[in-house]
Amino acid sequence: MAETRDMPVVVVHAKDLPVYCPNPSMPLWSSHPRVYLDVADEGEVLCPYCGTRYRLEGGAGGGHR
Repeated sequence: MAETRDMPVVVVHAKDLPVYCPNPSMPLWSSHPRVYLDVADEGEVLCPYCGTRYRLEGGAGGGHR
């Protein structure tokens, strides 16, 4: 498995919440079961299946905490 530093970073914003992986831009051949990720609390989260890092920019906004 690739190391975490080699995995892509997906920048998301409040309008993108809730965040899930695989995200719509990922190719179908590389998909895994959909998992929802809580990026609002820490501002960054890793997908437990593929290691893709999701980073929230600009905060969660109203109602997403």
